[in-house]
Amino acid sequence: MEEHRELRVFLHLAQTLSFGRTSQDCHVSPATLTRLVQRLEARLGQRLFDRGPRGVALTDEGRRFREYAAAALDLWHAYRQGEVDSGELSGRLGLFATVTACQALLPDLLAPFRAAHPRIRVDLRTGDAAAALARLDEGEVDAAVAAIPGRLPASLVSRTVAVTDLVFVAGPGSAGSGVAGLEGPFVLPRRGLVREAADRWLRGRLPWRPEVVAEPEGHEALLALVALGYGTGIVPRMVLETSVMRDRVRVVPADPAPAPLAVGLCVRRADLRRPLVAALWSLTEPSGRG
Repeated sequence: MEEHRELRVFLHLAQTLSFGRTSQDCHVSPATLTRLVQRLEARLGQRLFDRGPRGVALTDEGRRFREYAAAALDLWHAYRQGEVDSGELSGRLGLFATVTACQALLPDLLAPFRAAHPRIRVDLRTGDAAAALARLDEGEVDAAVAAIPGRLPASLVSRTVAVTDLVFVAGPGSAGSGVAGLEGPFVLPRRGLVREAADRWLRGRLPWRPEVVAEPEGHEALLALVALGYGTGIVPRMVLETSVMRDRVRVVPADPAPAPLAVGLCVRRADLRRPLVAALWSLTEPSGRG
């Protein structure tokens, strides 16, 4: 149906925010793509995209329409599949998780979902943990397994699936242990909840500004620098236990220890009405947070 094709093209553009890339990937001319967006905006009486010198961005109405379009296509796929096998969902579910979450959590988390809905394809993406919730909130994926901040954006909901300690680590040959091992220099994540926890802990324990010699993007890069002796780092224990670097660093005791980190399944609140997202959510055991 033409309407569904328009929705698919719109969702692609809402993800890429690039008229050129969507035109190429969806095999439509730039002029046709522009007319498609104009038709949708005319029907809705609202602007869906802001187009300016800094690029393309979704408007508030565009974000609302993105949620509707995704839900409409999910329902259409479910209906079509029902013609062959009543009640069995099909379609694609975009999921973001870090490499650590893929190894330590996803097999158990997704096993019931896979068993209950074998026709749903999971499009699994990995990357920087600090960007997980932003990628979800912007509509790049349908769900994310990510560290949960103390205050979650109102547009998102979460269910805790694991809790992991944060531990300080140093190279096996580095000097100092106990408090002496936490005097610096430090290798800290560039951004994200682990960096925020480290900054809070250090501000409360050190009478001087800590020396930060490196700020890598990912936990594996951080562990590699720590193993090379650049300084003391901090990582979730779950990351350390699944890392190939775990035997090349040692845990430095901290008293008191940094507050543990909750890891959860996160989805957009509005997407709980979508059959595929609702199916994943319903098969995740609640643990008191959401």
